[in-house]
Amino acid sequence: MRGLFEQNQQDVSATVAGEAGLFSGVQLRHACLERNRRCLLAYLWNRLQRVREMRWEFGSVLPQDIRNCLSEHESQWFSNYNKSLATYMRSIGGHGGLDLTRDKKPPKSLYIEVRCLEDHGEFETESGDIIWLKKNSQHFLPRAQCEHLIRQGILEHILS
Repeated sequence: MRGLFEQNQQDVSATVAGEAGLFSGVQLRHACLERNRRCLLAYLWNRLQRVREMRWEFGSVLPQDIRNCLSEHESQWFSNYNKSLATYMRSIGGHGGLDLTRDKKPPKSLYIEVRCLEDHGEFETESGDIIWLKKNSQHFLPRAQCEHLIRQGILEHILS
């Protein structure tokens, strides 16, 4: 794009100086620059929308393989989006705030059966019970407490 822009600048300067026949080339390159700019902006907007969707899908911590694919600016945008969303969620819903990311779909039951997909170690529930999450172990846990582990890929919801 820089090359097209510089060539246009040279041709515009030459046209102003009195040289004829360069105007159509300037128009063509300008149209190319505008098209490329629109394509790049559409691409960047699409990437940011996907990063935003990942925040709702995976939570505030992205998996390492996805984090490695983000540019520095996208990582910064994700961090700022996290902060803005957290500030908003704290400001609504009373003293503790309201976690909007908890239930993407209305739950049919408060407890769900889950299978552990990888060794995770200790998991303490809100009631104080400590559960060992070992690979292939199955547990009956409160949905609200294990949903973030499901999104991270540590647990899998077993549908009966």
